[in-house]
Amino acid sequence: MSKPNLLVIVASTRPGRIGRPIGDWFLKIARQHGGFEVTEVDLATLGLPLMDEPNHPRFQNYTQEHTKQWSALVAAADAVVWITPEYNHSFPASLKNAIDYLNVEWRHKSLGLVSYGGIAAGTRAAQALKPVAAGLGLIVTSTAVQIAFAGKMIKDGVFVEDEGVDAAANAMLDEMLHLETGLSVLRGSAA
Repeated sequence: MSKPNLLVIVASTRPGRIGRPIGDWFLKIARQHGGFEVTEVDLATLGLPLMDEPNHPRFQNYTQEHTKQWSALVAAADAVVWITPEYNHSFPASLKNAIDYLNVEWRHKSLGLVSYGGIAAGTRAAQALKPVAAGLGLIVTSTAVQIAFAGKMIKDGVFVEDEGVDAAANAMLDEMLHLETGLSVLRGSAA
């Protein structure tokens, strides 16, 4: 039996961002977890322009090649993790733009949130994402990873985690794997 596909999306596109080392850490944890085939998308390199599709995404009548490629990546995923900073009490526009390009591709998948920031640990960004996710039919895990003072955990360009953050990531991945049984039926991929 094949493993479900986990798509890990690094949301920040800002120069000098700490999202890349946090994404690298999470990818390592997800691969060590072993429950998923892991694919990564970095929105900084994906380079989606500000929404440029003329048709509503629920029809999947895409006209741009970058949208077709983005659609295929998300459609192939069984579960998704959004790694997001908190900017001005919410999540970055790059993530909202990437989300809004698509509609049905998100449906009936578990969503794990890894948020980071200062004292609030990206909590407000994660909370702002929950109604967006619900509207798309994503099932947000009750376990999340929230990293406070994340900038202080970057040493020489590498995220230096602690046991609590690792444990939270593994617990979230466990929950996502548990949800996969029911969600795969809803997606119609169960035998």
